[in-house]
Amino acid sequence: MRNTLIGITRVALAVVATFAMSGAFAQSWPAKPVRIIVPFGPGGGTDIQARLLGKHFNESLKQTFIVDNRAGAGGLIGGELAVQSPPDGYTILFTTASLAVNVTLYGKRIKFEPLKDLTPVSWISSTPLVLVAHPSVPAKSVKDLVALAKRTGKMNAGSNGAGTTSHLSVEMLKQMTGINVAHIPYKGGGPSMVALASGETDLLFATGPVAAPQMKAGRVKGLAVTTVKKSSAFPDLPTMNSVYPGFESDNWYAMFFPAGTSKEIVAKLNSEIAKALKTKDLQEFMAREALDPVASSPEQLQANFKREIERYAKIIKAGNITVE
Repeated sequence: MRNTLIGITRVALAVVATFAMSGAFAQSWPAKPVRIIVPFGPGGGTDIQARLLGKHFNESLKQTFIVDNRAGAGGLIGGELAVQSPPDGYTILFTTASLAVNVTLYGKRIKFEPLKDLTPVSWISSTPLVLVAHPSVPAKSVKDLVALAKRTGKMNAGSNGAGTTSHLSVEMLKQMTGINVAHIPYKGGGPSMVALASGETDLLFATGPVAAPQMKAGRVKGLAVTTVKKSSAFPDLPTMNSVYPGFESDNWYAMFFPAGTSKEIVAKLNSEIAKALKTKDLQEFMAREALDPVASSPEQLQANFKREIERYAKIIKAGNITVE
């Protein structure tokens, strides 16, 4: 009996010690430089946003946060590197909605399971895609556009590339309305917008930062945004969801740790993100880039991530979409 009690006491003390060490480790975090993996090239919106966040973390936490660009395979190379890193709080993945798409799009070629192998920190920001059309297209609303597509059967839609959210938004529109438009993929948002502005294509789901200046110049006309709620960057445009309930396809940005990272470190970074989004630098950048700050809890990010994976999976499978 005495030995049993001693054994139970030792186990209890070990558990208490483990929690104490975890708490102490979180309080001292970060004690060395932290790497922020961006799974896209330098100079883009994802990279700039990561660097601005890192700058805030540097100043607030008195430690160096280094952006490490690891582009390739639609963001999967950077994702794989993150999940293979120790769950000690010194590797962060800053990624986008593309991860939710690629889970299905790349299938068995993905070497990790994002929902299981990543610990969510915060859904940081979101920007709508904007349904834009060439000025010559005789449609003043989404309903007009759909009616025109059904009547003519000859319209085409550009996208930022096969398998992008821009492409999947076209597929969603086709599946929800029954229209038949030809899909023309381009290599990025710039080329796809040039094609639309020149009249090479009829319509496009463009990212907010790409659409805004072209709309202002009158080279294209905006019809709707793809966020569920109206966008602060495009207050005069209705949402696709208000016309076709359930239509949602925004570009979001989020931070994750490798699975197994302590809850205390996750909570600490989550708090720092909320602070960063209130700084002048981040607010000015987001206004300029048509981004809406979110600053969610880890639980909200995980729920949104799961929902996004499921929604895009249905679109990809129904449209029989594949990538090389």
